[in-house]
Amino acid sequence: MASRFRRPHRPPADLDITAFMNLMVILVPFLLITAVFNQVNILEMNLPEQKDAQKQTDEKPPEFQLEIILRQDKLQVGDKPGRILKTFPMKGEGYDLAGLSDLLKELKARFPDESAATLLLEPEVPYDNLIQIMDTVRLFETKEENKTIQVELFPDVALGDAPALKGKQ
Repeated sequence: MASRFRRPHRPPADLDITAFMNLMVILVPFLLITAVFNQVNILEMNLPEQKDAQKQTDEKPPEFQLEIILRQDKLQVGDKPGRILKTFPMKGEGYDLAGLSDLLKELKARFPDESAATLLLEPEVPYDNLIQIMDTVRLFETKEENKTIQVELFPDVALGDAPALKGKQ
């Protein structure tokens, strides 16, 4: 009786992977070619340096420190903490980027070796405005012999919190 329920012994079936290999031959080069065109732009950010109190007394303070304060209703440009050079009120929904760019060009002409700028933001400043200001601070575009070239202004950008306005807490 035991022999009646036995199944005949069959050899294992061969696995046909030809179709899978054809797919890989097409897919791998396609993925490699398209991966080259996907690039991510990364902008390096610097944090403001914290120095010891003893080192600060020994060192001479820098001649120029560019500070740009982004507020809800205006943009303030200063050359040292607490000293405002110029204030740009809001224009419509954005800041006066052209005016800021012109002022930064003048400052770069006066201080050509300076490359650092500190952006100080109020908490509710929109992210899009921050990026536009960062791009304006880092460089400007000019045309030279029918070519558009980018000129560096202050590429080393650091971020921080804006000081509270006097009378506001």
